[in-house]
Amino acid sequence: MFLIVAKYLIPKGYRGMTLFPFVFLKYDFDKDNLVFVNHEKIHLRQQLELLVFPFYVFYVFEYIIRLIQYKNKDLAYRNISFEREAYTNENDLDYLKNRSFFGFLNYITLKQK
Repeated sequence: MFLIVAKYLIPKGYRGMTLFPFVFLKYDFDKDNLVFVNHEKIHLRQQLELLVFPFYVFYVFEYIIRLIQYKNKDLAYRNISFEREAYTNENDLDYLKNRSFFGFLNYITLKQK
């Protein structure tokens, strides 16, 4: 994993973005934020499991489905299975040690958060 601070690369309203094998951060201080970095590491694992490119296809497809479902871009983003897994487990710094393969599938059910 490579942490790179790239303030202008990160979309407005976000603090980070993971594009395997890089984690781009908006702010330098987030390098030391263990919870935030763990969230991004979960995304790295998801991307690796899906062989990177299919992850992005699935992510965009699911975002579109959630956008139709919720009619709200923030709610759609928060309910993408990849994000639900990452947000739910970001505080558990040992999560990746115990996570099952394709763990994001446990979060794919249509459920408002």
